Amino acid sequence: MLLSSTSTLDNKTIIKYHGLVHGEALIGSNIYKDLFSGVRDVVRGRTTTYEEELQEARDDAIKAMESKAEEYGANGIIGLKISYNNLGGTMGNTILVNVYGTAVTFKDKIQ
Repeated sequence: MLLSSTSTLDNKTIIKYHGLVHGEALIGSNIYKDLFSGVRDVVRGRTTTYEEELQEARDDAIKAMESKAEEYGANGIIGLKISYNNLGGTMGNTILVNVYGTAVTFKDKIQ
């Protein structure tokens, strides 16, 4: 599956627009993880635990979106957007990773 944040694909001809596809993933965190993460920030300057969780959530959301595009028979997604939203929570935060774009079928341009 070809993914692009642009609305066109170089050297490709879009032959069908299937419509909007999306995927979501949630990351739940808690006060203990937040506390540990804060200590790690002071020691190393980066919170690798959260970075890894965000990467995994983004990958999961993209896989869900690709699966929906494949159901349409698409071989690409254009106009890809990724957003992160803090949904709050009682013991910490819940982060929503949302990805969306337009599913398309394309073919290579004849040179």
